Amino acid sequence: MADAKHSHAPQPAGATGVLMLASGECVWGHGFGAEGHAVGELCFHTAMTGYQEIMTDPSFAGQMVCFTFPHIGNVGANPDDVEADGPHAVGMIVREAPTEPSNFRAVERLDGWMKRHTRIGLAGVDTRALTRRIRQGGAPNAVIAHSASGTFDLDFLLDRARAWPGLEGMDLAKAVSTETHYGWEGGVWRLGFGYEAEGASTSLRANGKPPFALSEVEGQAKPHVVAIDYGSKRNIFRNLAKAGAKVSVVPATATFETVMALEPDGIFLSNGPGDPAATGEYAVPVIRALLDTGKPLFGICLGHQLLALALGGRTTKMFQGHRGANHPVKRLSDGAVEITSMNHGFAVERGSLPEGVTETHVSLFDGSNAGLELTDRPAFSVQYHPEASPGPQDSLYLFERFVAVMKAKA
Repeated sequence: MADAKHSHAPQPAGATGVLMLASGECVWGHGFGAEGHAVGELCFHTAMTGYQEIMTDPSFAGQMVCFTFPHIGNVGANPDDVEADGPHAVGMIVREAPTEPSNFRAVERLDGWMKRHTRIGLAGVDTRALTRRIRQGGAPNAVIAHSASGTFDLDFLLDRARAWPGLEGMDLAKAVSTETHYGWEGGVWRLGFGYEAEGASTSLRANGKPPFALSEVEGQAKPHVVAIDYGSKRNIFRNLAKAGAKVSVVPATATFETVMALEPDGIFLSNGPGDPAATGEYAVPVIRALLDTGKPLFGICLGHQLLALALGGRTTKMFQGHRGANHPVKRLSDGAVEITSMNHGFAVERGSLPEGVTETHVSLFDGSNAGLELTDRPAFSVQYHPEASPGPQDSLYLFERFVAVMKAKA
């Protein structure tokens, strides 16, 4: 019988997985992937595909993902559809148990991939009901657990869920960022060809100088982008390369002097997890100094939020966040609507943007800010993910715009 500490339905026969919410609510299911338990914020994602990209997106660090699409796992897993070296989301919740994959690109089952990367899955859950719970009550802290024997210490799991401090005030960029400087290698993926060699480069020289400086590649000068990695996705760098840039990547904690020593033609601020105000403690002073150089600057997601903070704006924790591959965004310059990929639990407060900053995009779901641009310097950013992975490609033009601005300033 349930005690006063938590309220839940009795454990069904054969249940080998459980989701314990900090409220004491308990959701039973069938575990897959790794055994054990993990704590984080529970969110939902509405994409119909791209589960590998979602799980490996560093922006999902500290979160577990409830997928609203019921058939997750039926195209299996492969080494190409990843955005980092391994998963960053702590777990996934799905309606149907992953099946034998049916796709010519699959090299293993999703549950085997999850187990190999020590990530926990929970299947057999009414994900529509769980999504409604998040929409109505906000994104809760929770623990996901898997035990092949079906044995769980529910009091322990509840204590873990309640003890976790939550994402607000948490800096996670340092934990997921690169630890070293490197030059990006590789272009976008094409069916039948894999990842193109476009934009390939070698590592930075020992003296910290890039192996290129407006390098001549195939007779064309390519502007050099220094990307600050707060938890970047690989497809961002691939699309920067496709747009005609050379890319060097530096850690989230890189100083102004470190960035400028690489002689950039432009600076990119990546996506990433956690509270932008916490990451901003060390990132904002660097961004302000970079803005003062007058060099072109482009930010995405967390990079967008950090740019807003550097300009004097404010960010706030969202009730449920935006996570999906079908979010409509209105471009205010001409009224065009872009269907975008989004993944963020914090947002820029629209009314906090100071004079000299123009709002360029708004979400058509809730009217929240989705883009900004400076009127006196070549800097702009968007809240969504123009590189997709997964998602639509309506906004790929932003990479080309950034490269064009750098070339114009060179």
